[in-house]
Amino acid sequence: MIKLQERDLKHIWHPCGQMKDLAANPPLLIKSARGALITQEDGRQVIDAISSWWCKSLGHGHPLITQALQAQLAQFEHVMFGNTTYTAIIELSEKLAQLTPSLCKASFASDGSCAVEIALKMSLHARQITGETQRTKFMALENSYHGDTGLAMAVSDLGIYRLPYQAVLPNVSFLKNIPYVANKLDPLWHDCSSMWPALEQQLNQQAANLTAIIVEPLVQGAGGMLIYSKDFLVRLRKWTTQHNIHLIADEIMTGFYRTGLKLACDHAMIEPDFLCLGKGLTNGVLPLSVTLTSNAIYDLFYDDFEKGKTFFHSHTHSGNALATAAALACFNAFDVENIEQKVQTLEFTLIELLQQIATETGYLTNIRHLGGIVAADLVNAFDISRLGYLVGQEAIKRGALIRPIGNSLYWAPPLNIEYETLLQLRDITCDAIKTRCCVS
Repeated sequence: MIKLQERDLKHIWHPCGQMKDLAANPPLLIKSARGALITQEDGRQVIDAISSWWCKSLGHGHPLITQALQAQLAQFEHVMFGNTTYTAIIELSEKLAQLTPSLCKASFASDGSCAVEIALKMSLHARQITGETQRTKFMALENSYHGDTGLAMAVSDLGIYRLPYQAVLPNVSFLKNIPYVANKLDPLWHDCSSMWPALEQQLNQQAANLTAIIVEPLVQGAGGMLIYSKDFLVRLRKWTTQHNIHLIADEIMTGFYRTGLKLACDHAMIEPDFLCLGKGLTNGVLPLSVTLTSNAIYDLFYDDFEKGKTFFHSHTHSGNALATAAALACFNAFDVENIEQKVQTLEFTLIELLQQIATETGYLTNIRHLGGIVAADLVNAFDISRLGYLVGQEAIKRGALIRPIGNSLYWAPPLNIEYETLLQLRDITCDAIKTRCCVS
């Protein structure tokens, strides 16, 4: 096993981490995974407390998805999607069109970043067609993250991701002083009127040149699982409509019941101009993302080829048949397992267990939760360097895969995780915090 890890480190550049860290703490060698549990080659099991970067909403090895993949593989695995179609992707598109009242046109890609790229490019291109050539700017929220490709990185407000490339990124404005909340009981969740005038002032200063504002609806993932006011999202949608500015909802992480409803936008009962989905769309089994938009946007690009209105954005694996089969199976599994109801119960369980840890350890503060997400900040009483990383490594040794974001610890487990597994997760997390949050 050690030799395998050494071979890995000799050639592989793992994502989103410092490779020197992996030399000290080698990557887990995975043999199998079922439900919320990952089994290593040596037989030890690890609880997947973060749904493998938020995509395993139904856990690992879901039988309905496996069956769907096998059935599709017997027919064909991929044919270029430029000028072909097939039954499964038509059915998937019809299901996606039912998520919102009017976002009925689907543009498929592979990963979440590229779904965001499609939305940003489509918004900008649309302005060229309508003659609004002054609308060339984007705005996003502070602490936002939308991906690591060019435009997606430009609208992300996390320095560690964008600063090395700042010189070549377009200038983007970030809306400051977002009304963050702890949960749905926070007064700001329902009414942020006291903060809105200052926010509106920032918006008005940029309005004339904006083509779109992009948001992670209600929960900012890589920013530290920060939750903000539902009322703010309502007001922002109203403002963008009044000023003819597109609203892009990046629901790559929040879509498909992660926040308790099918879409995070549903909490605010708003509909964006562009909706980006991924991750839970296929339960992370295969890469597939989609950008949904309206007939109004679609019709702008619908004309004779010679008129230059064609939207030239393509992926080799766009519309991949195996990924599409997985996505259809996910829609089925969400209904069969009654996931929406399960998340209602899961939300209360997650917050109860994390509060128990906070009480026992005294090392958690700013506890926040929404749907299948719960988070808190580690109290770094002894100024321990990279405390979150150390707690994460300790938890892995004890049997739970968590990856704190900075010093923000969070759980976002499979939405159908067993209660007994959550109790184990509580105990492991508690012990990891006790071990690492004090001077050794």
